[in-house]
Amino acid sequence: MTRHRLFWPITALVALLLVDLVVKPSFFAVEFRDGHLYGSLIDILRLGAPLILVGIGMTLVVATRGIDLSVGSVVAISGALACLHLSGLGDQNSVGGTLVTVAMALGLCLALGAWNGFLVSVLGIQPIIATLILMVAGRGIAQLITDGQIITITSGPFRAIGSGYLLTLPVSILIALVVFVLTTVLVRRSALGLLIEAVGGNPEASRLSGLRSGRLIWLVYVFGGLCAGVAGLMISANTSGADANHAGLWIELDAILALTIGGTLLTGGRFSLGGTVIGALLIQTLTTTVYTLGIPDTATLLVKALVVLLVCLVQSPAFRAKARRRRKTPPAAPADRPVKVEVSA
Repeated sequence: MTRHRLFWPITALVALLLVDLVVKPSFFAVEFRDGHLYGSLIDILRLGAPLILVGIGMTLVVATRGIDLSVGSVVAISGALACLHLSGLGDQNSVGGTLVTVAMALGLCLALGAWNGFLVSVLGIQPIIATLILMVAGRGIAQLITDGQIITITSGPFRAIGSGYLLTLPVSILIALVVFVLTTVLVRRSALGLLIEAVGGNPEASRLSGLRSGRLIWLVYVFGGLCAGVAGLMISANTSGADANHAGLWIELDAILALTIGGTLLTGGRFSLGGTVIGALLIQTLTTTVYTLGIPDTATLLVKALVVLLVCLVQSPAFRAKARRRRKTPPAAPADRPVKVEVSA
């Protein structure tokens, strides 16, 4: 059982939840008020939904042996454009206006993902460099959209994306669940997932075998941009505003950590969407645990890094093999005492 790639991430997730239960006995309490579910577990799912979305998009990109460092900036751009357009509407509560806003933001994010895919698959720029360009420029674009200010909105339909409820559950959880299910069905019930793994495992062999790897790589970057755009709408809707400096900050690193914990190889060729979701929930639970334990904000990132390092070490087969060899090494036998031989004169 310990050899299953999800065993240690799930064990770490359960351990963190138990720590929260010990520190705060009411942690697992889920209340039903006004037809909605409330509680710490619901909050973990709701706040972790944007990271799950970004992680799903990043997983497919990494599976093709790529990386997308620009998703945090795309998150900021999506929220900035949406809030700017909504703030200019005469009636922010208009459903039609909100739908147009969402379509505009997601359309721009699709274009940004296509730009990354163009640089990687057509121009042949290394993924880390190609997406680093948009990572740097994207924050500037978001600040230009908001004119360096925090834009606040009062749109009820838009806020529902981040803090609304449907069927007793937060809308953000349902959106993440739908994206996860559709993506899993698409890549596991068709040949698409196998083709993505083939491109990531050996790009040259897949090209020689007739696969159009360039189009496939382009497609996964577009999908990654779309997922980041939806995550940006969730974050800005949850805060009812757009902060170009802090929205989506470091979310690209959290997404890489999540998929790594979930068993996706950074070298490409193998991915696990379920593992990415577990990894994202582990990171969000760790953040909640840090606040539950009352650890100061200044030490939050350090604690997160140490826990993630511990999980990765325990998950590493090489580290576990070395630890087992060290335990099985028998203690050294005591050296034989020299025997004195008396020689008669």
